Amino acid sequence: MRVEVQLCSQEDKYIINNIYPLYLHDLSEVWERRTNRYGVFEENETRTLSEQNLIFDVWWEHPGVLFPYLIKVDGLPAGLAFVATAPYMPCPDFIDYYMNEFFLLRYYRGKGIGKQVVQQLIGDMPGHWEVHTNPTERNGRAIQFWRRTLKACATDEVTEEVRSRDETGHEEMLVFQFAHRK
Repeated sequence: MRVEVQLCSQEDKYIINNIYPLYLHDLSEVWERRTNRYGVFEENETRTLSEQNLIFDVWWEHPGVLFPYLIKVDGLPAGLAFVATAPYMPCPDFIDYYMNEFFLLRYYRGKGIGKQVVQQLIGDMPGHWEVHTNPTERNGRAIQFWRRTLKACATDEVTEEVRSRDETGHEEMLVFQFAHRK
């Protein structure tokens, strides 16, 4: 399988727009989320997928700061990875890169593709990284993926801790931090 990780152009962002609802559908099981009254996986009153796609425009408005990657396998769309830098990340004083979103379509999982993609991204962007994921048993497969993959990619120790997602303390995140040096 030929795996490509390419910065997604404005002209190709519709591919990410097509994949993103599938990502949210997968996450709904992990985060125990339902659609809104319009059938869209959003907590607000977003009525259509077209409206939802508008939130992604920011990823193409800040080149060199926000990096929307399209993952392809044998020329076909297989997933996405969104990497953010300051000020679009949770701890801009401590890290250089934040894996904001990472998703592979189910067909491509368990084949080493995700690890290959993460290794390429981290290898191309040396520095301090942070990755968040859901810490519950429902997300066991993803937690194991990140533990194995980051251990293989990091040049320094990988730390992990559970933190509150926001000020309310209602949702927790498993936070991985690590460094990769060339």
